[in-house]
Amino acid sequence: MPKIADIEDTPNPNAVKFVLKDRLTWGTARSFASAESAAADPLAAKLFAIPHVVNVYYMDKWITVTQDGEADWPKLVREIAMPIREVEAVEKPSSEAASDFGDDEPRLAAIRKLLDEQIRPALMSDGGDLQIVGLEGNVLTIRYFGACGSCPSSLAGTLSAIGNLARTIEPDIEVEVV
Repeated sequence: MPKIADIEDTPNPNAVKFVLKDRLTWGTARSFASAESAAADPLAAKLFAIPHVVNVYYMDKWITVTQDGEADWPKLVREIAMPIREVEAVEKPSSEAASDFGDDEPRLAAIRKLLDEQIRPALMSDGGDLQIVGLEGNVLTIRYFGACGSCPSSLAGTLSAIGNLARTIEPDIEVEVV
């Protein structure tokens, strides 16, 4: 049973990050935007059963839960903590599956490297993350997860920073969020 080491506010006023003492995954992110999408995941399903929970994102030793803006955080945090404390920590897999981006075109590989080094660590420390969906022509498409998914900072400042970084690789790149 994971113990909660800390509960942190995020830049998104509707999201809170629970930092755990034990791992839930080993490098695999799990993102759920609805109770239906979370039905097969025991932890996420229990969290979505709590009124006002609208998004669950977790990876390694942290979980970000987003509410609809209608709940009182102190009360909601106590309700959310219960299923987190009940979930079983996971065993380290015998062989970790690594993501293989070897087929990336050189521009995309360079952009991915920049984002992995300069943007994603900050997003993850704030309870969120991003995924590169693709690069078609000069349009880089990304998807936000966790606290970043509905955060005004992600949709303005972070998006601008991503665009500026991508343009160091390719001056005409535009960034879109899906």
